[in-house]
Amino acid sequence: MTITALLVDAAVLGSTGAALLLGPRALRAPAADGTPARPGQGVRPEVLLAAVTGLIYLNQLLCSAYLLRVHGGDAGYVTRYLPPGWFAEPTGHPVVRALAAHLPAPGLFAPTVLRVQAFLELPFVLSAYATVLYRLSPALLRAVLGSPALVWATAASYTLVFGVVEGALRNPWTGQDVVIRVLSALLTAPLLLRAARRAPGPERRSDTLGLLRFTAELWAVGTLVMAVYDTALLYNLRHLSDRWPEAALALALLAATARDRRPGPATTGPGTAALDLLLRRTLVLFLLPALAIRYGLGFAHPRLSAAAVLAVALAALATPRLRPAARPLALACAAGLAAAHLALHLRHDTYPENALLRAVVALPATAALLLALTDLRRDGPASLPPAATPRRR
Repeated sequence: MTITALLVDAAVLGSTGAALLLGPRALRAPAADGTPARPGQGVRPEVLLAAVTGLIYLNQLLCSAYLLRVHGGDAGYVTRYLPPGWFAEPTGHPVVRALAAHLPAPGLFAPTVLRVQAFLELPFVLSAYATVLYRLSPALLRAVLGSPALVWATAASYTLVFGVVEGALRNPWTGQDVVIRVLSALLTAPLLLRAARRAPGPERRSDTLGLLRFTAELWAVGTLVMAVYDTALLYNLRHLSDRWPEAALALALLAATARDRRPGPATTGPGTAALDLLLRRTLVLFLLPALAIRYGLGFAHPRLSAAAVLAVALAALATPRLRPAARPLALACAAGLAAAHLALHLRHDTYPENALLRAVVALPATAALLLALTDLRRDGPASLPPAATPRRR
């Protein structure tokens, strides 16, 4: 067993345990330091995500120009330390050539290789997760990412995992990258806390159409994340020609659904209300261990990561508020799991995250449709009993 596998396993166990402890507290309590959320005075997380993504692609252009100007377009001095699939840079593109020709003091742009991305990866991942939470309910975002304990624990967990992966891909810049990632965590956590507490928008409960809309938004955010991962975080800007149609569709969908929605119906069918609650709990509980579990599937022991997924899923189900719709919810989730299994094996993917995204979208979409049919058979809509609203200090 390698030290990388041991560290990733430790991250899976530690982050899962912390999630089971901190996640439920964040759902039912206001900010731990007493600072109240002030909706309407901040920016939506999509704005933060767009800003970080823009910086990532700006760095890519500068990196391509640097490689062309200083190394003749050859990234071999870096790729010899990395696995296949990195640095497909468009050094022959006219825009890159023009930028390289006017690059002042080109040697100063050496940090565009690996180090700038090491700083931007954490805010990119966390702002993407914040966007997903916000699209389900702005109040959920404020409650969860307004919790200092949960945000700092998540930043620490992700930084640890990123650092372990850096060690597994050891190169002359590894030490610098690890230090940069720690600095990024120290700056990202308070920024995310502040932005989340002031995110605009009311509490929102989803009906069937709202849940289906959310699954489409989830697909769109995941698609954009994978496009950025492939074309920018792995320095494959040349892949953008293949990725842009799907990315453009995802952007168009997010733009079309960006308008603030009404809080939602006062009541929904019990099955639909239960699924809405389950989605909230699942997203919150998976926030902290998500990255460790993902890398546990590839760098360590997949069975341990699978056990962590099961533990989080059972914790998400462990609330008395789901009991009124326990049977239809169980049947709908079983059907959703079957649909997720089919989506997972629909085709071969270069990156396993693409298959996981299809599965994650197929599960709630299938369950939402089946629960809508179940609710129609009942005499009338009856929402789940509301959760206790914590008093602000």
